[in-house]
Amino acid sequence: MRASSRNSSRPPSSDGLSKPAADPKKRSLRRSSGRKQGGQEGHGGARLDRVAIPDEQVEHPPERCEGCDGDLTDAEQLEGGERRQVFDLPQGALLRVVEHVAARRRCGCGRVSSGEFPGGVGAPTQYGPGVRALGVYLCVFQHLPYDRAAQALRDIAGAAVSTGTLTTWVTAAAAGLCDFDERLRGLLAAAPVAHFDETGARIAGRLGWVHSASTDKLTRYTAHARRGSEAIDDAGVLPGFEGVAVHDGWAPYRNYPGCEHGLCNIHHLRELQAAAEAGHTWPLAMSCLLLDTKDVVEQARGAGAERLGGGALADLAASYMTIIAMGHEEHPAAQGKRTKAHNLLLRLERYEPDVLRFAHDFRVPFSNNQAEQDIRMVKLQQKISGCWRTPQGAQRFLAIRSYISTARKNGLDARDALGRLAAGQPWLPAGAT
Repeated sequence: MRASSRNSSRPPSSDGLSKPAADPKKRSLRRSSGRKQGGQEGHGGARLDRVAIPDEQVEHPPERCEGCDGDLTDAEQLEGGERRQVFDLPQGALLRVVEHVAARRRCGCGRVSSGEFPGGVGAPTQYGPGVRALGVYLCVFQHLPYDRAAQALRDIAGAAVSTGTLTTWVTAAAAGLCDFDERLRGLLAAAPVAHFDETGARIAGRLGWVHSASTDKLTRYTAHARRGSEAIDDAGVLPGFEGVAVHDGWAPYRNYPGCEHGLCNIHHLRELQAAAEAGHTWPLAMSCLLLDTKDVVEQARGAGAERLGGGALADLAASYMTIIAMGHEEHPAAQGKRTKAHNLLLRLERYEPDVLRFAHDFRVPFSNNQAEQDIRMVKLQQKISGCWRTPQGAQRFLAIRSYISTARKNGLDARDALGRLAAGQPWLPAGAT
C-alpha cells in the first residue's frame, strides 16, 4: 500500500498529481457535525460598513425637473438625499512628504538658537517608519522576494527603494527584537501547554530545519542546521519546560522528562487508517474510540466541565486496553520484521497516557494542529521566495515572523506591529498565556 498524506504524516504536496480514486466518505477523517452546509443561523456575515465621516463628498444634483423638465440650477436645495460610499485608493503615489525644519530664533541677548529634530529624523531625506514597516511586511509577512517587494513599493506607494535598502530594513527590524524574543522564550517555557513541531527548509544551499514552539497566543521560530536535540536545546524552550508538550511523537521530544507529553491524535488517525486499509480490524475500533472520546470531551467542555469523571475515564482506559489486546491477537509475537501496523499498536500501548492526555486534561487539545498551522508558513515561504541564502538571513526572517505571528494572535494588525518596531518601540506580549 502506498503511503500518502491521508494515511501517514507525509505532506499533501508529496501526493503528486495522481490522487487515489477512492470513496472520500470512507477515507475522510472528518465527522459530520449534523449542521447543514453554508452559513449558520445567527451568523452576521461580512459586509463593507458605511463610515460616519467620509474623506471626500461629491454631490450629484439633478439638472432638470423630473416633472416639467425645468432648469434646476438655481432651485431650492433640500436636505437629505440617497448616499452611497465608494472605498478606493487615492490616485497617484501614496507617499506623504513631511519636511522637518529646525527653526532658528534670535534672543534679545543676541544669541541665535536652533530647534532639535525629533528622534529618528537624522538625514536630509529618508523614508519614515510607515514605509519601512510596509517593506518588511511585504518581504516577511507576504513572502515576496526582495526585488518583487521593491517593485511593489515603487508601483503602489511611489517609493523607489532598492533591494539593498530592503535588506537593511529587515536586518534592523530583526535587531530590534532582542527584548521581544527573550520575553517570548520565557513565556513559552512557562506556558502550561505548548505545541512543538519542525520542518525542513533550504538554508544556504543545504537542508536545514525550522523549529516552532507555540500556543494560541505565542509563536516562536528558530532555525538550525540539525533537526534533533541539539537544535531543540539551542531554541531554549523545551529544556526548562514543565508543562504539557504537544507534538507528533517524534523521538527527540522524549529527551525532556521535565514535562508531560500529549500526542497528536490526527497523526494516529492517519496511521490507523493505513493499518485498516492493510486488512486489520483493531485500527477501526481504535479510531472510533478516539473520535468518540473527542466528542465526549467537547461536550463536557461545552457544559463547563474541566475534566471527565472518574467513571468515564475508567471506562475509557478499559476500552483502550481491550482494543490493544485485540491488536495483539492480530499481531502475534513472531520472528522477523514487524509491520507498520504492529509498530503502531506497540506505540499506542506504550504511550497510552500521552495518547489520552486530552481526555484527562481539557487544556490539552486532541491534535497538534496549532503547531502545524503555525509552521506551515515555512513551506509557503520556500515556494514563493525559495531558499534562505544564509543562516543569518533565515534567523532574521524567523525572528520577525515570530513577532508578527504573536502580535496577530493578540489582536494586533501586522502593519501596526511592524510600524511600532520600525519606530523603535516594538510591541511586547504581556503576561503568561
